Amino acid sequence: MKKRITITVIVTLVLLLGAFLFGLIMGSYKISVSDIISTLMGNGTKMQNMVVFSIRLPRIAVAVLVGICLSTAGCILQSVTRNELAESGIIGINAGASLAVVLLISYGGGEYYSAIGNATLYLMPFLAFMGALISAVLVYALSYRKGVSPVRLILVGIGMNAGINAFITLYHMNMDGGSYNQILTWTNGSLWGSSWKFFYLILPVVIVFVGLTMYRSKKLDVLDLGDELATGLGLKVERERRIFLFIAVVLSAAATAVAGNISFLGLLGPHIAKKLVGPVHRRQIPVAAIISSIIIIVADTISKNAFSPLEIPVGITISIIGVPYFIYLMMKEKK
Repeated sequence: MKKRITITVIVTLVLLLGAFLFGLIMGSYKISVSDIISTLMGNGTKMQNMVVFSIRLPRIAVAVLVGICLSTAGCILQSVTRNELAESGIIGINAGASLAVVLLISYGGGEYYSAIGNATLYLMPFLAFMGALISAVLVYALSYRKGVSPVRLILVGIGMNAGINAFITLYHMNMDGGSYNQILTWTNGSLWGSSWKFFYLILPVVIVFVGLTMYRSKKLDVLDLGDELATGLGLKVERERRIFLFIAVVLSAAATAVAGNISFLGLLGPHIAKKLVGPVHRRQIPVAAIISSIIIIVADTISKNAFSPLEIPVGITISIIGVPYFIYLMMKEKK
């Protein structure tokens, strides 16, 4: 078992390195692998340095943090709800965060989020958290009937997600064409305009809350066993569920604040990781983070190059993969 897990981790890390190089190489200005390595070693030309260090590398770095946030949130939500379909983008948490940030952006004069001032930039994660928290509390409260039913939570979450996105679309109607297109792209999930300031903005959140999740991972394992058995083992189930839900909301809000509303990433990574290394969270969470990072880097690279110079929001590309997998899980759930 240990040998298989070690091999899995090594293979996924190699694939992550491949995705990293793929993201650095591909673009309207193509750079060879040898030139990429030379540039990273400090021997690149002025153009290569600008493309790698100012454009592509920060975008990939932000993508990795977003993948870590959403995959960890997905692992948490699937355990605390004991539902394989739970994911922050599907049950409305990301949509709540997205609505709050859209309102902030439009209030600032309809500027795209990459062009706003630093004060507004640092306000974004807080407002995203508040929007995500309100959405999560509503979903939890509406699905609670002497306990949280996994099926009811998913149905309420899907309804909440649809309702918030409908409100965002309605709100868009009052915007001018340029602002409408910019925010529509962002609400579908986009890494366009990512820079080092976005990376450093959410890096502390990732370190603290992913670290906290790993530290408390054994309690997630116990929650997976069910409320009665977890209570019998001495775990304060509702208290722990609320703590982990809070962590998932913070991580989802951080990802949404810099990359918009990306669904299914928190579903794909945890599920693939669970099949590869099992349900023990101290193994599942890191592998899920690597897999989700690979998915978002590759999806983003395809999104920005497939129809160049037109760029597809990365959330749409991930949804093309995620929707069939979600349907498969729904069909499996009914058996």
